[in-house]
Amino acid sequence: MGRIVERHFLESVEPAHWLASSGAKRWLDLGSGGGFPAVPLAILGVGSEWTLVESRRNKTLFLTKAAQVLKLPGIRVVRERIENLPAPGASEGFDAFTSRATLPLDPTLEQAARFVRGGGLAFLWKGSRREQEMGANERWRRDWELDGLLGVGTAGTVVARFIRK
Repeated sequence: MGRIVERHFLESVEPAHWLASSGAKRWLDLGSGGGFPAVPLAILGVGSEWTLVESRRNKTLFLTKAAQVLKLPGIRVVRERIENLPAPGASEGFDAFTSRATLPLDPTLEQAARFVRGGGLAFLWKGSRREQEMGANERWRRDWELDGLLGVGTAGTVVARFIRK
């Protein structure tokens, strides 16, 4: 139980002040799984609208039920692979994007670029391989600028903040 609290809940909520200070209202969470980090952040009042994208049916059922039980009306759950979702129009793009423990950095930011408006943000939870991921393929730099790193938890995890060009 302690590991769940430390590695999932605390690593999700520890950077909440940083995400909230961005002023972003409409958020997209990729690979929402068990709801981390989106559900704890929504509970804390980060943003007013969250779209959680998860491809596995059992997890989307869980996320939908969790949002109902916790009375989180600003959460919308979408069962789909992100590459199959239609990109919104430029004026309809999301303000910010989160992803934790999903794809490597470059493909994650490539997908995020389709959904986040210019000037919007991406917050990615990354472990010890982040430097390798950032340098392995730098295509992400054409659409994004690294804006900071914030250490979270005790396992060497950081939240990397990117600004959409």
